[in-house]
Amino acid sequence: MTDTDYMKQALMEAQKAGERGEVPVGAVVVCKDRIIARAHNLTETLTDVTAHAEMQAITAAAATLGGKYLNECTLYVTVEPCVMCAGAIAWAQMGRLVFGAEDEKRGYQRYAPKALHPKTAVVKGVLADECAALMKDFFAAKRR
Repeated sequence: MTDTDYMKQALMEAQKAGERGEVPVGAVVVCKDRIIARAHNLTETLTDVTAHAEMQAITAAAATLGGKYLNECTLYVTVEPCVMCAGAIAWAQMGRLVFGAEDEKRGYQRYAPKALHPKTAVVKGVLADECAALMKDFFAAKRR
């Protein structure tokens, strides 16, 4: 499977979040060509500001692998991680980060562009339009 295929899986997670009234961000973790974790935002459900899709996915992936380092894994997330999630990605020593839409207001690139582990490879903009549309549609519906 390609980065686009895995991002489609993350988009499916984001849609689940939106259906639950959560901000529609989804994530999957892939290790050795296999999805080992799927997650979406759960901040409203869990009343926990740290329950971002990335945090949920990292926790699930570490549990699946039985270790805290994910250097052989790729995290696919529909929206650019925030600074908190970038820190967690760094601590997990994630091998790759692939994200869809950039987050100009709250993304790590704006506030902490060096937050990721130096060995983490980053790919930006995979299905960016689809990822951004999901967010825009969600917030437009909230404002109605």
